Amino acid sequence: MAFTLDFDQISLADVPSVGGKNASLGELYRKLRPYGVGVLDGFAVTADAYRWFLAQNGLGGRIGSILLGLDVEDVTDLAERGAEVRDLILGSSLPDDLRAPIVDAYRRLCTRLGREPELAVRSSATAEDLPGASFAGQQETFLNVRGVDDLLRSVRGCIASLFTDRAISYRARHGFDHMDVALSVGVQPMVRSDLGSAGVIFTLDPESGFRDVVVISSAYGLGEMVVQGSVNPDEWVVFKPTLEHASRPIVSRRLGGKDVRLGYGEKGGGTVKMQTSEAERGRFSLADEDVLTLARWACMIENHYSTLAGHPQPMDIEWGKDGLTGDLFILQARPETVHSAKTAGAMAESYRLTGGHGLPLLTGQAVGERIGSGRARVIRGVGDLASVCPGDVLVAEITDPDWEPVMRRAAAIVTDKGGRTAHAAIVSRELGLPCIVGTGNATTLVEDGADITVCCAEGSEGHVYEGNIQYSVERMEMPDTPAAQTAMMLNVGDPAQAFRLAALPNNGVGLVRLEFIVARHIGIHPMALIRYPELADPSAVRDIAMRIGQEEPREFFIRLLSEGIGRIAVAFYPKPVIVRTSDFKTNEYARLVGGAEFEPDEENPMLGFRGASRYYDPRYQEGFALECAALLRVRRDMGLTNVKVMIPFCRTPEEGKKVVEVMAANGLCQGETGLQIYAMCELPSNVISADAFLQVFDGFSIGSNDLTQLVLGIDRDSGTVAHLFDERSDAVRAMIASAIASARRAGKPIGICGQAPSDYPEFATWLVEQGITSISLNPDAVMTTTAVVAAAEARLREIGAGGAVPIQGARTAETIDA
Repeated sequence: MAFTLDFDQISLADVPSVGGKNASLGELYRKLRPYGVGVLDGFAVTADAYRWFLAQNGLGGRIGSILLGLDVEDVTDLAERGAEVRDLILGSSLPDDLRAPIVDAYRRLCTRLGREPELAVRSSATAEDLPGASFAGQQETFLNVRGVDDLLRSVRGCIASLFTDRAISYRARHGFDHMDVALSVGVQPMVRSDLGSAGVIFTLDPESGFRDVVVISSAYGLGEMVVQGSVNPDEWVVFKPTLEHASRPIVSRRLGGKDVRLGYGEKGGGTVKMQTSEAERGRFSLADEDVLTLARWACMIENHYSTLAGHPQPMDIEWGKDGLTGDLFILQARPETVHSAKTAGAMAESYRLTGGHGLPLLTGQAVGERIGSGRARVIRGVGDLASVCPGDVLVAEITDPDWEPVMRRAAAIVTDKGGRTAHAAIVSRELGLPCIVGTGNATTLVEDGADITVCCAEGSEGHVYEGNIQYSVERMEMPDTPAAQTAMMLNVGDPAQAFRLAALPNNGVGLVRLEFIVARHIGIHPMALIRYPELADPSAVRDIAMRIGQEEPREFFIRLLSEGIGRIAVAFYPKPVIVRTSDFKTNEYARLVGGAEFEPDEENPMLGFRGASRYYDPRYQEGFALECAALLRVRRDMGLTNVKVMIPFCRTPEEGKKVVEVMAANGLCQGETGLQIYAMCELPSNVISADAFLQVFDGFSIGSNDLTQLVLGIDRDSGTVAHLFDERSDAVRAMIASAIASARRAGKPIGICGQAPSDYPEFATWLVEQGITSISLNPDAVMTTTAVVAAAEARLREIGAGGAVPIQGARTAETIDA
């Protein structure tokens, strides 16, 4: 019976002896440290030591008696009994025959390190960190532990923490006998992340479950602040498939608030919270090189655990960066449990607000992609927890692991602080609750007892609305691929929705509207950034300065635009993603910060200075160069060569050639690394001169909205003649049929990305009959329209088998790529 084991003696097979956390650390230390993954030496106080401690102090029967008949739903009774058990353990001493081996293991560790380090002493229960049996923060961790006496006190504190309220409740709900679960204690030297940074890594997107990315969060100081949700961390998303060969596979990043950090206490051991400086809050807490190193290590860990498990095993990992040495270390690795159990083709849920509502009361980061409503219960201390009734919305600064019995009663959770890896976020995912973290001031703005609705179904930004707003839940079976032969693609505007939308059956993205990313995520006119700070409007200068911070203005635009495009391209990789360059009209451009200075005042912006005509014009050519730089970064640096470029509102073939030349001058050479350049087919001239246009471009995408207005002579922004706007008119259909025929003669792909096939099933059927290559749909129409298209294809095949004209157009996404 061994009371201690060094990490080089431990593997994953030793969970019964050292618990999930220590078994994982031993596995990493033995198997992955030799390949460069940073893992610290250490030792475990075993489960046998825990049982010996209980036996020698006669605690087993007494603990069982205290917990007999406990109702974990009674929060007050749970707290009283849990405290009694912990006091009983903390009042007992470690037997000499247990103290001695712990001290010996500590001395051996000091000898191996060549110093007497500060210690991290962590609990490791024999039923934690296992697939299907994992819960955030059940037992205690003690940091900055110094010397033998402090170590022994911390070991006893870890043993007592096996009976925290949250741990007792968890075991009861999951059918574990309290006395069948044992506790081990892990002891390692501290990583001086109090002087550096620390955080959490997921080897999938924790919201959507999308598995081709690594998501890394980071904040200054010891990592407990990130795990507890006491700080809004920085976040990076790294694309796995191009991680090894692309120079910059970071596809998005978000700067967190990081207003506090956890550091060492000034005297003796322990930790203390302290404010970060304004300069620290304004910059990222981790360099890109470190982000990529952590991402590579995370993939190595995931691959190792997947091999051991015999199936893909996404991971939840904690890490720290030593501020003295600059070294990175993995502090913990456990299987991710929320999304790992989900299988392809499972039932999907889609939440949507159906009732009317005003502007959000407050916003934050959305967790859960669900909607919940109820009475707000603002929790300012543990004493308020008893007031939370089933169906209430729990509102707090942060949540505490001890609150788990109450959290599961809630309809939703809202916190002032925290990021997507905070305790509130992790537990909400496990419980299936909508949760909004990092609102900043929920406990101030939300009135206790008021009815509110928590919506996490509108993208990455969660919204809290006043009142109980009606919402719908649609449940559908999700096939892996579309049932139709015709390539069924999606129109995607919001990068934040991309990972979720990629789960829909699709053959790629037929339209990414670049102007959506510019308007929502950048908000500044490109030329204003180029001319900054030499602008005529002082208020625009101040606004730009506030938005870009210390970042170089051009880089601000290129980075945000490339990351927006990249996130969508990653979600659908390696399927084609067709990105339309900016198609703002002059009045829309003028509304961007600093835009009025650079835009002419036009009588009819719909037919004015828009699309291709801007790209080679001296008034905007430098702005278009920024768009090209962003696209080049996506394709070259991120390695996302599935991105194709589409040019809107190109009036003549000669204009198309100019644009292709300007793109080449900015590094986007047609045909290089497979770059295809398409044109929107949305003007009568595009149809009439289709043969000439298709000599310039690699394909067409029909924009039925603009084509309809120009064929029928209707301003689609005018409500006066809106009733005459109809894509199904004979004249519009004749133009579309002609364009499809021209593309087929040229052997070039032609799709449609306008609104018509999303709105009118019969129009989609007609497109298939004409031989369209692809149909790009709004996400809410893809399931129903795919069924319509598949039925149309079946009818055409039947006609073909009977001797009539066979199906002409059904081509797969592979054909589009050809």
